[in-house]
Amino acid sequence: MLGELNKRAIIDLLENNFIGRVGCHADGETYIAPINYIYRDGAIYAHSGPGKKIDMMRKTPKVCFQVDEIDDTFRWQSILVQGNYEELSGAERQQVLQELIKSISSRRDKPSQGPSHAIDPAHQQELIVYRIKIQEASGRYETH
Repeated sequence: MLGELNKRAIIDLLENNFIGRVGCHADGETYIAPINYIYRDGAIYAHSGPGKKIDMMRKTPKVCFQVDEIDDTFRWQSILVQGNYEELSGAERQQVLQELIKSISSRRDKPSQGPSHAIDPAHQQELIVYRIKIQEASGRYETH
């Protein structure tokens, strides 16, 4: 059976996952990249080093964000969010960065994995911390 996810199911999917894909478009080019994120208060929070994705979102702040859970071909949920990119600074940036570090650290699969650039203090100052303020969201699912 195919169906549409209600608002609560969309929020649950956002809260229960930590990897999604951000889509941005600038200067006639579309770019999609996976990101680690946290969801709270109607927004997606994430970080990135400088690069193409950040350059594009700065030029065109209207972005989309996608998360899915796939059990198999006929059992899945997927959401698509439309929102606006906003960079964070000051105390808000630091608070969100600490939340991201905690989230990433708690999900490391193996103790032997090296630190992410978010966890490594040597790289934290160059990180861009941002939010995608959700304007609208929709979701679909299929169950067997």
